[in-house]
Amino acid sequence: MRQLIPAWVRIPVLFFLIALLAEFFIDSGHQPAFIEEPLVMLFLIFVLILLIGIEAIVSSMDNILYQSLDAEGKARYDVQKVRNPKFQAWFQKIYTKSLDSKSMEEEHDIILDHNYDGIRELDNNLPPWWIYSFYASIVFAAVYLVKYHVFDADNQYDELETEYAQAAIDIEEYKKNTKGLVDINTVELLTDASDLKAGMAIFEANCVACHMADGGGGIGPNLTDNYWILGGGIKNVFKTLVEGGRAGKGMISWKQSLSPLEMAQVGSYVLTFQGKTAANPKEAEGDIWVDENAPVQDTPKEDVPVEDAEVNTDPVASVEN
Repeated sequence: MRQLIPAWVRIPVLFFLIALLAEFFIDSGHQPAFIEEPLVMLFLIFVLILLIGIEAIVSSMDNILYQSLDAEGKARYDVQKVRNPKFQAWFQKIYTKSLDSKSMEEEHDIILDHNYDGIRELDNNLPPWWIYSFYASIVFAAVYLVKYHVFDADNQYDELETEYAQAAIDIEEYKKNTKGLVDINTVELLTDASDLKAGMAIFEANCVACHMADGGGGIGPNLTDNYWILGGGIKNVFKTLVEGGRAGKGMISWKQSLSPLEMAQVGSYVLTFQGKTAANPKEAEGDIWVDENAPVQDTPKEDVPVEDAEVNTDPVASVEN
C-alpha cells in the first residue's frame, strides 16, 4: 500500500483526517477548533511533525534494509521499484495532461529565438485547468449578470432580511415550546396541572414559613386578597421572585436558587390563592391591583324618564355640545 500511495499524498490525507476528528469531538461553535482553541493548533502542528518524522524514519529503515540485502535481493527490489503501479501511472498521466507541458526532449520545438544573457524562453501553452476555469468564470459572470441585473433576483441583502425574519419566527416558536426560556417580559400564567403541582411543591418548601400554607400571610403579606405591594399578575409576581422585594425588609431574590421555569411555576401557583379565604388572614398591605389587560365590562346605565330629563331648547348650545 505504501508503494501505491506516495508520502506526499499519505501525510496530507492522514493530517486532514486527524484534524477532522479533532473538529468533530471538540465543540468550538462556529469557529474552527484550531482557531478557537490554541491547544488544538499546537496539537495539529505536533501531529504534522510526527507524521513527517515517521515517514523519514520509515524511509531510512527502508534504505538500511536495502543496504543489508545481497546482490540478488537488491536486483529484485530495483525491478519492483521500477515497475510503476497503476495508481501512480494514472495519476502521472492526469497530472501531465493538466499541465499540457512538453518534456525536456521536446523543448526544442517550443523554444523562442530571443534570449537574455543566454537565458532562452519556452512558448508553453496555458494549462488546460486554468483555461477551463477562465471559461467557467465567463459563464458564471454571464449567468450572474442576467439573474441579478436583468431579472432582479434577490440579492444578498434581501436574502439576509429573509433569513432574519425566518430566524425571528423560529426563535418565537422555540420559546413557545420551551417553558424554561422565560423572563419578565415573556412569562405567562401557567395553568397546566403539572406546572401548578410543581409550583405548590416549591411554595411548600420555600414560602410557607412567611406566607403560610393557605397564603394567608405571616411575616410576608397576605396572598389571598387583591392588595399587592409590588403589583399583582404573573409578570409582577415573577419580577418580585427574580429581583426580590423591598430593599431591607422585603423578600429575597430567588434567581440564584430557582430556575426561570420554577419561578414561573411557583408564581402561577401563588395566583391560585386569589379569591380564597385563609384561616387567619393578615391585614391587607399595599394597593388594590387591577389587571389592565382584563376585559372591561360596561356598567349598565339607569333609564332616565323622559319627563324628568332636562330638555335643552337652545339650538346654539345644542350644536356646541
